[in-house]
Amino acid sequence: MASRTAFANGSTNGLSTIGPRDLPDSIATRSVLRFSDVPSSLDIPVQGMDEDDQQAVEVDLEDLLDDPTELCTLLENERVSRNFWMTVSLAYAKQKKIDTAIEMIGKGLAAVTGGPKEKLSMLTCLCWLYLWKSREAPRVAPEGQMVSEAKTKEFYLQLSTTALNDATRINPSFPPLFMARGVLYLLRASLQPPSKAPAAGTIDPEKLDILRHALKSFDDAIRVSQGRNMLAVLGKCRVQFSLGKYAEALEGYQLALSRMPELTDPDPRIGIGACLWMLGHKDDAKVAWERALEVNENSKIANILLGLYHLDASGHVPTNSKDFIETYKKAMTVYTQKAFKLDKDLPLTCSTFAGYFLSRKSLANTDALAHKAIQYTDVNAIASDGWYLLARKEHYEDNVDRAADYYRRSDEARGGADRGYVPAKFGSAQISVLKSDFGEAKFRLEKIVQHSKNVEAMSLLGTIYSEEVFANQYGASNEDKTQEFKKAVSLLESVRAAWKDPKKNLIPDASVLLNLARLYEVDNPEKSLLCLQQIEQIELAQAQAQAQALNEDKSKDTEAEEAMKLKIRENLPPQLLNNMGCFHYQAEKFDLSRDFFQAALSACVKAGEKEEAMDTDALVTSISFNLGRTYEASGMFDEAKTVYEGLLGRHADYTDARTRLAYIALKESPTDEGPRAIGKLYQDASNDLEVRALYGWYLGRVHSRKRASASHIHEDPELRHYKHTLQHHDKHDRYALIGMGNLYLQTAREMPRNSDSEKAKRSSMYSKAAEFFEKALQLDPKSAFAAQGIAIAMIEDKKDFKGALSIFMQVRETVKDPNVYINLGHLFAELRQYSKAIEHYEAALSKNSGSDAQILACLGRTWLARGRAEKDLKSYKNALEYAQKALETAPEQIHFKFNVAFVQIQLAQTIYTTAESARTLAEVEAAAAGLEDAIVSLEEIAQHPQTPYPKALVEGRANMARNTMRKQLERSIQSQREYEEKNKEKVREAMEVRQRELKEREEARLKAEEEQRERKRVIAEERAKIAEHDRALAESRAREAEAREEAEMTVDSETGERVKRKRKVGKAGGKRKKKEGDESGEESETGTPKKERRPRRRDADGDEEKPKKKRRLAKKEKVNSKFKSAEVVVDSSDEGEGGGGGDDDGFGSDRGRDVSSPVSSPPKHDDDEDEEVERAPAKRTTRRRMVESDDEDEDVAEPEEGVSMGRDMEVGETDAPGLSGDRDAGDVPMEDADEMHDGEDDAEEREGDVDR
Repeated sequence: MASRTAFANGSTNGLSTIGPRDLPDSIATRSVLRFSDVPSSLDIPVQGMDEDDQQAVEVDLEDLLDDPTELCTLLENERVSRNFWMTVSLAYAKQKKIDTAIEMIGKGLAAVTGGPKEKLSMLTCLCWLYLWKSREAPRVAPEGQMVSEAKTKEFYLQLSTTALNDATRINPSFPPLFMARGVLYLLRASLQPPSKAPAAGTIDPEKLDILRHALKSFDDAIRVSQGRNMLAVLGKCRVQFSLGKYAEALEGYQLALSRMPELTDPDPRIGIGACLWMLGHKDDAKVAWERALEVNENSKIANILLGLYHLDASGHVPTNSKDFIETYKKAMTVYTQKAFKLDKDLPLTCSTFAGYFLSRKSLANTDALAHKAIQYTDVNAIASDGWYLLARKEHYEDNVDRAADYYRRSDEARGGADRGYVPAKFGSAQISVLKSDFGEAKFRLEKIVQHSKNVEAMSLLGTIYSEEVFANQYGASNEDKTQEFKKAVSLLESVRAAWKDPKKNLIPDASVLLNLARLYEVDNPEKSLLCLQQIEQIELAQAQAQAQALNEDKSKDTEAEEAMKLKIRENLPPQLLNNMGCFHYQAEKFDLSRDFFQAALSACVKAGEKEEAMDTDALVTSISFNLGRTYEASGMFDEAKTVYEGLLGRHADYTDARTRLAYIALKESPTDEGPRAIGKLYQDASNDLEVRALYGWYLGRVHSRKRASASHIHEDPELRHYKHTLQHHDKHDRYALIGMGNLYLQTAREMPRNSDSEKAKRSSMYSKAAEFFEKALQLDPKSAFAAQGIAIAMIEDKKDFKGALSIFMQVRETVKDPNVYINLGHLFAELRQYSKAIEHYEAALSKNSGSDAQILACLGRTWLARGRAEKDLKSYKNALEYAQKALETAPEQIHFKFNVAFVQIQLAQTIYTTAESARTLAEVEAAAAGLEDAIVSLEEIAQHPQTPYPKALVEGRANMARNTMRKQLERSIQSQREYEEKNKEKVREAMEVRQRELKEREEARLKAEEEQRERKRVIAEERAKIAEHDRALAESRAREAEAREEAEMTVDSETGERVKRKRKVGKAGGKRKKKEGDESGEESETGTPKKERRPRRRDADGDEEKPKKKRRLAKKEKVNSKFKSAEVVVDSSDEGEGGGGGDDDGFGSDRGRDVSSPVSSPPKHDDDEDEEVERAPAKRTTRRRMVESDDEDEDVAEPEEGVSMGRDMEVGETDAPGLSGDRDAGDVPMEDADEMHDGEDDAEEREGDVDR
């Protein structure tokens, strides 16, 4: 069948004996169509009454009856040959009536009586028809049909195998059988289950064995056809593609296309595109498929593949972009829709369209198309896609069990286990989450993340771990979820990082950021705020995109942009804005916090307008309370009271609002309205723990100066209140526990410690305080105040400064409370690290608006201790300044007044003991004035009923200051005045010397800088001159080279073109023969040494390396011994008279001896000749001298002498070939001198020309 249906020209065995280049354009461009060799009609011979009477019945093969019974009867009665049966069968196949064609072949096999060989072609055709039916049959049995009765792909493959075996028994070497066997193996391999091996690209051994058999069959078909069966080549490429050998398959497809460009069904361009796609060249694959579509616009495969290309391209652009819409629309409406119209049963098209309908929530169409894709495909991946689409459809309809089953089938269709289909695995994990089987879900998701780092899987797994952490935080369980916390943060941060990859085109998910914000909010509030800000940016970007889509006016004015941003912010979720406001409140950014709370309230109003069913009252209440707290923290008490009163107007039982109003009243009126508000609140809501905490704090402030002694501590009102809270309301109330611990701390701090028993009682009190703090820490391991209480007990009782410091440092990172900084200041002061202590006190002061008297007093005490330790007057002055500020802040506190007097006395005493050179008269006078103030203050303190120290001690200090220190300072003032008067001139002179030294030092510095700048300028100028000189020299050399090249050029008299000047022979040589005589010695002074050197070098080289050149030189010497005949340098002392005694170099004499026929006198020249000869030698002589200077160590004549001697020699007779006046006769330009020395061949040729 393949051979009969593959080619339009009907070549046997699928062979094409002519290539595309041999075809005319009209044939080469025509596509090869299936069944084009089936005639439109068939004449069946019918035997008449007489044996000789032959008639024929014409059968229209284009309009065959559906019931072939009559036609079969006719063919059986007439006993026609197999060709008639096969032609009619193929005619039915051409009309897609495969079952009828199979029936015709079956009856033909029974009717043909020509022997087994007659049935061979029919059996082969029957095999191909069964293969065709297998391609169109369902993969699995349709629903409602028994498996044993279903005619599936496997059923027809069995029938095809039977027909193929029958044909093989007749003739196993029949060429079409190789093709049929190869296709059969290919189809059988496609039905094999996918490999479950973990390594990607691994093929199941059984499938691999089938593919190898298929490859052997196609190789046999190619071998039998001597490589001309292109269908066999395509089959081999298909096998190689299945084996993952994409490059080899690509070569085969290209070979088939080059030999049969007219082939379109099957089309090698489709295979080329598929190989290029798998090799990563997707754009090239697109070009191949577009070409296939140009050749055959009705190619359903090319259409659907191009649709998939554009679908893949749409996945690489943001879904909210214009490019995505255009690309996706083109994929579905232009290509996929056309492919579906061409063949509604094509599995790849069905699965693609099913995905489209699933996105449109058209679930009925999704179900039908997905089932069709599963039934008719012979590709495991398409079947997997079909099951996955069915699973998602059931998932949408909340059919959890069926969805889980379909996800499993989809995964198994691609291998399952460690391979499989990641989306299906993820779907199974989602089903496990819906079933609340979180253990199974985590197991599945962790396997996905382990192998593929899938973003969706990491998001879901991180969310599951996050929910476990949140449930543990807000539940009664105290399990350690540190590992879950770390996994959740790691996974969600990985997802967040993946969004930044531009290649992935991922859209940020707000739920991921919200989970991260909740995870960070306790330990890293800054990171939590950043997550919420990123959510805000996402929401703002979406809102702005919607505004642009509505063509709203976009002003570039900054104020307008801010107004627009605020307007858009009001459309954001109010919960998001509220959380951001809370974080800004914690960071003490109250203005920003207030803005967000106000925006959140506006967002609540708009949300209620959009969704009337939405209950926004709870949100409005919480956000309004937060806004009131922000006003309160900003010192805007009137606005805060308005907000709280508004809340009470809507909810009269809102205790938190009443609590804040009572606190504000106590703040504004601590002696009148405040206590009444606190008392009324406690009377109305004494069961509320927050109210009880506020009331306990109030009792502590009222009775702070009336603390009971250690023996009567149980009578303290604050302690009794906390004890009542723990006994009757909540034994785990952490505020009450910490409050009781603080009370025991204060009591222990005031207990006497004069004896061992008193110290033991004091230590026992500290231990009780620590017990309450430890109980609070058990209930809340992150309670900073409980940890701080333990640290205080460690310092005051055990003097464990190191251990307490580590606790305080951790508490400082957790709590933004001024007390933490105050305690750290105390600790560093105890450690005598005064700089750090002052730093922490100032930090605490800044958090209390700079007006806390206690912190100011601590600063004064620390500066005083630092002054004592460092003997620094400035520290004493700072101590006095802070003590005075503390007194100004709380003038009613008598101990602050005592502190000021004490510091003034200490300062006066320090000034008195300071050397005269280290103090000034003004400082001494100021100290004396301060001392007088201190005396007055101490007298007043002594008269006060509550003195901070015993009255006698205070009076004693006042008397000492009055009687002793006053006189000391008076003497200090007098001595300081005399010292400064005496040393005024010395001081002035010292100042002048100092100023002069500074001035000289500055002038020296400026002078050095100026010299440095001058040196740099000179160096720069020199470098510029050198560069200019080098540039001029290079230009000069270039001009000289051009001039020499120009001088060597002449105009050809015949062609008129410029050519290189040729050497002159004959006349010039004749002249030389006449130039002989004693004047040759004179000539050798300038020209001969150079010409003697060159032959010597050439001889030295020739003796060892180039013997041929030596023979050439010897031959030329016989012709004319006077020219370069001497190869041995002879010392001038051994020369005869004919050598020219004027040759200082010793070279001219050699040449003089070799002259065979000297001439007595030079010949006369005419004027023109003299003029011509006189123009050239100077330049040549200069060049010779430069070449000689490079190669010789001997003395060289000066340029002037060289020029003059050159002229003399040219006027006279000479032996030197370079001085004959003919430039080409042996003169060598300067840049060619090295070539002359090294390349003897060229030199010898020039010498030979001259010699002739």
